[in-house]
Amino acid sequence: MFIFKAKKKEQTDELHREYGVIRNCAYILRAYKKYRPSMIFYLILGGITGASMSYIWTVIGKLVIDMIEKQSAAGTQDIKPLLYLILGTTVVELVMMWLNTLVTKNLDLGFTFTRLKLTKERIAKSMQMEYEQLETPDMLDRLQKAKRATGFQYGGVEGLMRDMWQFMIQFTSVITAVAIISTLDIRLVLIILVLSLIQFEYFDYIRIKDKEIMWDAMAGTWRRLEYMQTVSTDFTYAKDIRLYGMKDWLNEKHRQVNLEELARWIQSRRYWQYNSLFSGGIALIRNVIIYGWMIYDMLFGGMSIGDFTLYVGSAISMSTAINAFLQSVGGMRERSSRMDDFRTFMDIEFADEGKKTIPVPKCDKYTFEFRNVSFRYQGQETYALKDLDLTLEAGHRLAVVGLNGAGKTTFIKLLLRLYDVTEGQILCNGIDIREFDRNEYFKLFAPAFQEVEVFAFPLSENVSMTTADETDKAKAEQYIRAAGMGEKLDKLPDGMDTELLKVLYDDGVDLSGGEKQKLALARALYKGAPVVVLDEPTAALDALAEYRLYQSFNGMIGDRSAVYISHRLSSTRFCDSIAMFVAGKMVEHGTHEELLAKGGAYAEMFRVQAQYYIEDDDTTASVNAEEVSVNG
Repeated sequence: MFIFKAKKKEQTDELHREYGVIRNCAYILRAYKKYRPSMIFYLILGGITGASMSYIWTVIGKLVIDMIEKQSAAGTQDIKPLLYLILGTTVVELVMMWLNTLVTKNLDLGFTFTRLKLTKERIAKSMQMEYEQLETPDMLDRLQKAKRATGFQYGGVEGLMRDMWQFMIQFTSVITAVAIISTLDIRLVLIILVLSLIQFEYFDYIRIKDKEIMWDAMAGTWRRLEYMQTVSTDFTYAKDIRLYGMKDWLNEKHRQVNLEELARWIQSRRYWQYNSLFSGGIALIRNVIIYGWMIYDMLFGGMSIGDFTLYVGSAISMSTAINAFLQSVGGMRERSSRMDDFRTFMDIEFADEGKKTIPVPKCDKYTFEFRNVSFRYQGQETYALKDLDLTLEAGHRLAVVGLNGAGKTTFIKLLLRLYDVTEGQILCNGIDIREFDRNEYFKLFAPAFQEVEVFAFPLSENVSMTTADETDKAKAEQYIRAAGMGEKLDKLPDGMDTELLKVLYDDGVDLSGGEKQKLALARALYKGAPVVVLDEPTAALDALAEYRLYQSFNGMIGDRSAVYISHRLSSTRFCDSIAMFVAGKMVEHGTHEELLAKGGAYAEMFRVQAQYYIEDDDTTASVNAEEVSVNG
């Protein structure tokens, strides 16, 4: 009775959907039709050729023995009919072998090709996820399951494709065997079928247990393992690992995750060992019954040697075919459950999917208004931003300042609509930004973030963030120089065509932290969007370099709106207004002079920074830094 209890525990994820083997096979057939229509033809042909090769010599063996017995009874010894029979069979066998080889080659290629196409669909789907979902462990686990479902040649999605092929072969073999054995005694067919069903039920129980302890339970472990592998091999972490002597510590953490995975694999293999022992026992019982039945019929029922050869061969083939057929059905159910993981992810409706939107207004300038906006991160009890009322006028410069953790970056994420507000609303030219298509809304902004990601592309494409054909190299170079990377550019071996990073090319160039942030500024300039957003992109620069770069950048963006985020005050002097954030709330708002005169949080922060620069031991640095503090 425990067999059925195990099935109920197979899934606990409330968002997981079970589509069933038939619907998943239909999904695969639709994928074939979309990406490789010839696969359906080869599946049918492969089923016929694969099954035919299993029975050709069994039938021929009976005919040869009958022919020899007939000639012996007649006292003749004409070998020609026997040679013709064997020759004809050999020709048929060769043709079948050629067809089977052709089918196998085309199916193998087709399976992998279709899986890669579905993988591409999965990758495209993952890049459509809302930004905030990337921080949700449950969603990341579903993504991990979907990745593993499409990540292997003989498992998951492609495994189901291969099982469908074997199903076609074994189904044809079973039908042929049943037709042959039924002419002897239908009861033997039923006995073989019952034994095979018992064997299959135990196999199916093991399959469910294996998925429960491996596939479902290991998603989080595989995610941690992938993270540990990334940390151990990514160049980004290399300096910290070496300078802080983290090797042994990371190896131990890696070992712990590996031990967790190993323990699951050992448990999984133990289950399949039980299945092998049980299957071997059932196969032994089945063979004893088949041979005992046939020997009895030959000794007491008058069965000829030729019929004995045919029926024994057919019965064994039938047993094998039924067992393989049921195993393929079980395999299809196993792979289908992993296909469920893939389709569950693919069918997840993101917040904007199917939502009716309105076009983003085509304007030269845009005004953004935060009305009583509050935001709380998922799973958090406290608000990261609370009761914010703020307007960014078209063409104005806004400086958002505050200490780390004040809510500045959260404000930017809401403005850019990487997150949607928990309470209140954000208006763009009087329209709630949730009414717009998210991707179209993104086009309004040219952001530069503190954490700058460099892609393994040429420098020009790292500026344009688009394909080589669509990249204006002259424009990209203009902004690279404007962002302060002219001297670096002149030293690069291939100029704007220089490959960055050493991930794809051995001669790729790595950039320093400051150079990466200048690259981010060049990207923002190149995009030319109506609103420029700088979220502490110059944190790796010293205060004086930051101030000068901001002044230069401010002149280049012209009359576009701009938001400057910083816990340093280099940008506040030339901004139209300043918003001071403390602990998730905007505590002050006004011009630089107004807030200094008010003597509040902003004035105190300004005084502390000026005091810090003035006390610098290096006189020249002190004067320059003081200039930055007073002017910016």
